[in-house]
Amino acid sequence: MSAKQFELFSLENLKELDLPKGPELSVSSPLKDTFAPFKEYMEQKEFTGNTIRCFLSDMRLFVEFAGPTTPLSDCSTEMLRQFLHYLQEERDAPCSPKTLDRRITTLKVFFEWLANYDILPHDPAEALEHRQAHSPLPHILSEAQIEAILSITQAMRDADESPDARPHLLITLILSTGIKKGECMDIALEHIDAGGPDTPPSVYIHYDEPRLLFKRRRLALPEDWIDTLETYLRRYQPQEKLFECTARNLEYVLHRISDLANLRRNITFEMLRWTCAVRNYREGMDEERLRKRLGLSEIAWPDTLSTIQKLAEGPL
Repeated sequence: MSAKQFELFSLENLKELDLPKGPELSVSSPLKDTFAPFKEYMEQKEFTGNTIRCFLSDMRLFVEFAGPTTPLSDCSTEMLRQFLHYLQEERDAPCSPKTLDRRITTLKVFFEWLANYDILPHDPAEALEHRQAHSPLPHILSEAQIEAILSITQAMRDADESPDARPHLLITLILSTGIKKGECMDIALEHIDAGGPDTPPSVYIHYDEPRLLFKRRRLALPEDWIDTLETYLRRYQPQEKLFECTARNLEYVLHRISDLANLRRNITFEMLRWTCAVRNYREGMDEERLRKRLGLSEIAWPDTLSTIQKLAEGPL
């Protein structure tokens, strides 16, 4: 999760939100006592698991630098700047600009959290400036490439001998829904609805963890997808999950189609997901609907939307 997205979300708007119950901390609390309540706070605010792990790792570095028994009251802006200098110039493993920017974000989110609950009288990280490390834009497929790919996968599905519907099923599934690789691998056969005369087929994306319930969603599928599914089921005969193989097996499928279509870059799950998002955006889908369709939290959305908008400005 990028620094920019937390600037957009938390640094100006957090005080306007309904805050969960505050942690039992004070200005005299040592840094080492903040980990559990900070983790709980991030879970309540629906930070992703990866973001929570990264932020806690960043805070362990800061606590190691400042000292675990250092009281919160001693965490000044100058101390934070010394820590950033240490990360860049003195540590045995200097961090990259992107990692440094994330660690600045960690400090801002952590100390803003304490200031918003009046545990600290002011936010010592407010004066820190981001270095604005920029990641390259992800690659997406052009409409011409999509047409070429689907022509190949349809031919494989409709072959007279040994028809193989799996490539077409997989690619059309992600192109039409934008689901992640992990979500794709978790689809149960019982979560697929064939639809009816007035209802399109759909797939239900299920999550068990309470903090990830906002990611649950039902997504429409192309009208002919169920026909492809029936051909696929006859050959592969899965019992519970739609894809009863490893994700690596499906990546090989995508690589093979990339070779057959003479693409310069291999098709990936991420490429298909971004392509779906950009196509939906270009078609005029409401931004809030697109956010929910992609299963993203409000925290993650600003940065993702910015990327989608930049990609949408490119050639079709």
